[in-house]
Amino acid sequence: MDHTHGKGGAGVPDPRERFAGYAVMVTGAARGIGAATARRLAAEGARVLVTDVDEEEAERTAAGIDGAEALRCDVADQASVDAAVAHAVRAFGGLDVLVNNALGAVTPDRDLFEEEPDAVWSAQQDITFMGAVRCSRAALPHLAAAGGRGAIVTIGSVNAEADFGGHAYSAAKAGLTSLTRTLAGDAARRGVRVNQINPGTIATAGWAGREEILAALASRVYPLGRVGRPEDIAAAVAFLASRDASWITGTVLRVDGGLLAVNTHFGEVVGEG
Repeated sequence: MDHTHGKGGAGVPDPRERFAGYAVMVTGAARGIGAATARRLAAEGARVLVTDVDEEEAERTAAGIDGAEALRCDVADQASVDAAVAHAVRAFGGLDVLVNNALGAVTPDRDLFEEEPDAVWSAQQDITFMGAVRCSRAALPHLAAAGGRGAIVTIGSVNAEADFGGHAYSAAKAGLTSLTRTLAGDAARRGVRVNQINPGTIATAGWAGREEILAALASRVYPLGRVGRPEDIAAAVAFLASRDASWITGTVLRVDGGLLAVNTHFGEVVGEG
């Protein structure tokens, strides 16, 4: 849909209409980055399916977003994923954008690598990595039918690029980077773009009770003087999912406040906590 004559003036697209007519599915969207992404895309005109394994919280999030619906979706279960994609297509008339944001529970590393049990690795691979595989697999036929608007944006992590701890989590996120690049090549011939965002530290509920660590990271580690907000990642998702990024695919975009460019004392600060 062309919005060159929107409210922004003749020949200037209205940013509030950038996703008008779009149908979007966001996984892990009950809170944090996923919820912020759902709000951002809906604010720009999209109809959004807020999915999460926590159905009650997903419904609360969707209730506060115009044009949003909520549905329980367990990305570790292909049937659940297929049902969520089918719901989006049925409710919205198609699917234009998939945002892979769901991730497995992050647990602290054991003192010794060899003490890390298979269950920790399996959970991260099955939810964080294979969850994105399942969702992409189910969504691709519909994204390919979206008339050139089809896009997948996956939320990775700077942990995929450097050592910030979290062996299993980091490996799963690194797997997403490879998936993004290989899937981009396969999907391009079908008119679907595939990109990834690697956030730095984002102040979400997962950091509750560790605010002093966030403050230390902001002052001592991040060149821009603060940790990230979910809205920072949502803004990047909105760009990569939109036609403003129509010639971008297979790209991994760092949204990390300069962390990887000027990394200094991350491990020391977290270790103090």
